[in-house]
Amino acid sequence: MVREKEIFLKNILQIIDLMVISVSFFATFQLMGIVRGKLNLGGMAFAPSFDLRGALFFFENNLLIFFSAILFWLVFLSFFGVYRNFRTNSYRSILWGIVQSGIAATLAIGSVVFLAKMTLTSRLFVGLFSLVSASSLLVEKRIILSFLDVMRKRGFNSVNILIVGTGKRGQKFINEVNRHKNWGLNIIGLIDDEPGRVGSKIMGTEVLGRLSDIPKLLHAYVVDRVVFVVPRSWLAKIEDAILACEKEGVGTYLSVDLYDTKISSIKQTHFGNIPLLEFETFSADEWQLFVKRAMDIAGALLGVILMLPLFLLIAIGIKLSSKGPIFFRQERSGLNGRRFILYKFRTMIVGAEIRKRELERQNEMKGPVFKMKRDPRVYPLGRLLRKISLDELPQLFNVLKGDMSIVGPRPPLPVEVEMYEIWQRRRLSLKPGITCIWQVSGRNMVDFDRWMEMDLEYIDNWSLWLDLKISLKTVLVVLFGYGAY
Repeated sequence: MVREKEIFLKNILQIIDLMVISVSFFATFQLMGIVRGKLNLGGMAFAPSFDLRGALFFFENNLLIFFSAILFWLVFLSFFGVYRNFRTNSYRSILWGIVQSGIAATLAIGSVVFLAKMTLTSRLFVGLFSLVSASSLLVEKRIILSFLDVMRKRGFNSVNILIVGTGKRGQKFINEVNRHKNWGLNIIGLIDDEPGRVGSKIMGTEVLGRLSDIPKLLHAYVVDRVVFVVPRSWLAKIEDAILACEKEGVGTYLSVDLYDTKISSIKQTHFGNIPLLEFETFSADEWQLFVKRAMDIAGALLGVILMLPLFLLIAIGIKLSSKGPIFFRQERSGLNGRRFILYKFRTMIVGAEIRKRELERQNEMKGPVFKMKRDPRVYPLGRLLRKISLDELPQLFNVLKGDMSIVGPRPPLPVEVEMYEIWQRRRLSLKPGITCIWQVSGRNMVDFDRWMEMDLEYIDNWSLWLDLKISLKTVLVVLFGYGAY
């Protein structure tokens, strides 16, 4: 839950540091030109000029220093703890770690210059390079910490957890969470199986219910993870609660024992110094989720830019074809039940939601969704927009906001979720998308249960390659309007 994110963050920081040190090398070269000019020191060895041609010539003749510097900096930054618990480290501690690393890296680079007998290499360049690198790394770390703090305060990358257990080990776990606010963990509440404890507070956190109340609480609150920190005497009692979470698609962490789950993948993880067993219904590495989000942002931005003329044409067409607003806004259920506003081009007449009750008997889709092939509420241009899925284009802004992904289960209405069977709720365990397997497999020609099964198959078999294949198939489906009403 936390350790994996710390490892991923460390890898990202090392990549950024590598780039910063590389840029510092060339920045130092340019700075050397200014310094030597001010002090009338003349040119440098291996540098016929201080322009781009001279920089490349200097780089080719100082490759050993360049690569040695990157290696030494990364090794010493790690050794002096700059990456260790980065989110919870104070900036003063990071600063001191960078200073120590800079001193050690300078001595190490100087040793390489001496041992390699690089007599034409400027000692002033080596010293200035270390100073520029250290200063740049300090500024970079300050920016990254500020960015992460802003993201956390705005609720991004936060995880809502429900803790089962209020004994000594449970209280130790609560204390660990409270000590590390920067990890973005929010305790929704506690579970205790003693009736008298419900409603009371332990370490400032309310006991919301008993073990049997967990399914109800998962519906009442936005819960991302359930953490079981219980005594061994509870092992026989918590299996039903774990399986209930599994059916809902909510990941669970267990600090004591192992169960034979049918859907979740099980792996060991750590929270601070506390060993846990993770029962995860959706399996993906942090780098894969990072790439998926990067692809979402890049794809949505590109789509908005390329489709902007089409956006304007559709907006004008809607205004000329039907009275009412251009966009249709509707509350939907997203990741683990989070509510958000979904955007679409309006394809129905104003007041369509009110008229829906009159048409419910004509619903052509089984289950808690309404689909009607000849829906009288859809005006002519709206029917065309639906046929070629252009009404979905504004959801690119939902992707940029982070409410949706380009590929993922379609976001349902909250009222539909309330009517889901338990096994169907697991489709909420992944961020909803603009397109999915259902979209490219017939859409409204597929019955509701099969639609739900397709979404669960997507979750269980997810990969970046699968997202790419669905995206490519979506283009073909949109061109031919297959399965759309």
